[in-house]
Amino acid sequence: MGKKASGQTTENLFYKARLAAAETDETFSSREKASLVLGIDRTRLARIEGDAVLPHPDEVAVMAKCYGDPALPLHYCAENCPLGQGRAVPVDDGDLDRLTLRVLGSLQSAGELTEKLVAITSDGKIEKAEEETLREVLALLDRVSAAGASLKLWAEKNTTV
Repeated sequence: MGKKASGQTTENLFYKARLAAAETDETFSSREKASLVLGIDRTRLARIEGDAVLPHPDEVAVMAKCYGDPALPLHYCAENCPLGQGRAVPVDDGDLDRLTLRVLGSLQSAGELTEKLVAITSDGKIEKAEEETLREVLALLDRVSAAGASLKLWAEKNTTV
């Protein structure tokens, strides 16, 4: 395997994804070899992995496909894309048992969410006094959405679903 980078690069999402791919495919053990497969110049790949530049969306898509990491576009959209920042739900690509517990916890909150949503929307409008409750409902919906998306990501990475 190629030399391991140091410093800021080691925390870079794209660097970590390439190293993870290198565990099963030697092609990704060095930037030079990876750049040939990815169609991304080696120097540009180094700058992406070193946080000097953001990758273009098409580069993220290629890395995700070649590295077998469907989380890359999701993280990119949530954290780097001007259109997705603040709107895209960040996902967690953790262990199945932890993700399952998050989904179950979110679903248990769904009854409470339903009751609050019906209470504040039954008259067809949101009163000023109901806006805080609406914010709580929307935050809970974000948690449910993130838990579901994280479980879906796990399934994409670890099954043929």
